[in-house]
Amino acid sequence: MTVLDDRGAAGLTTERPTTPPASTTGGAAPGRRDRRRSELARYLRACRARVAPEEVGLPPGLRRRTPGLRREEVAQLAGVGVTWYTWLEQGRPINASEQVVTAVARALRLDATEREHLLRLAEVAVRPPVQPEPPVLDPSTQVILDALVPLPAAVSNTRFDVLAWNGPYEALFAASRARTDEGWFNSLWCTVTSPACCNPFLNREEALPQMVAVLRNAYGKHLGEPVWENHVRALAAVSEDFRELWARQEVAPQRTSLKVFRHPDVGVLRMNATYLTIPGVPETFVVVYTPDGPADRERIERLATLPPGGWANPCDHSDTCPDRSGGTS
Repeated sequence: MTVLDDRGAAGLTTERPTTPPASTTGGAAPGRRDRRRSELARYLRACRARVAPEEVGLPPGLRRRTPGLRREEVAQLAGVGVTWYTWLEQGRPINASEQVVTAVARALRLDATEREHLLRLAEVAVRPPVQPEPPVLDPSTQVILDALVPLPAAVSNTRFDVLAWNGPYEALFAASRARTDEGWFNSLWCTVTSPACCNPFLNREEALPQMVAVLRNAYGKHLGEPVWENHVRALAAVSEDFRELWARQEVAPQRTSLKVFRHPDVGVLRMNATYLTIPGVPETFVVVYTPDGPADRERIERLATLPPGGWANPCDHSDTCPDRSGGTS
């Protein structure tokens, strides 16, 4: 077997005897490297299918049987050899430099978040150290959340585990939401598993794709880690919506977005979710909900006066939550 080097980028490929691919991850186990290459291959194919030829100045052609660009067109646009790019997309063990992978990202019209995701999958970006489970929050974090009342606020990680919250946030959601053994609940899990009759999300069709894209973006940093793999597997097992969105291979950063909730006592609340990072606790953030208008401000103030515990589901549905082994509990 040979390892194809990207130095033949202009059309002439260079081959040399195989050696373990250089990695900035400190030497991932072979199984993890194989998974990373497979994920890279799927991501490249999905990105290539999303780019129309006319978007990059190429004729649409009459004999295109599949959407998007052809492999040779991506190679041409990136200035790399067709064989090298084909091997990259096939997930073969080839050496890829940051410069050349960045050129591929430009050819595929990836934004900054998508480019970073591609670099991580190609193992040319520094992989952050694995954070402890559970993350350690300073006691002052809860003090800050409580000081934000009447605004609903919580602390979540990039897996959407909700680790701490204040009274208005708790009042916003049903008391029967599924919790882990640690006492947390997972907002993405609740969003995809709660039936319409007891799902507080009203703009779920807009919010859910963004949540899954944020999860996919974070997943690229943790590919092969058991907690992450089990979490994704459990979500896919219980939700067809999640499976379909996950298969799109879309990645996105966490950004301010409009969330619309309904509450049995307060009514419809339109709120802007703003995300603030926590220094010293990577991949963890504070989410604060602010009113979208005067009527929403009044409803938020009413929300803050409600007793703790959340509201009861108007039906007999019971929720389950994923356990740490990848099943449900």
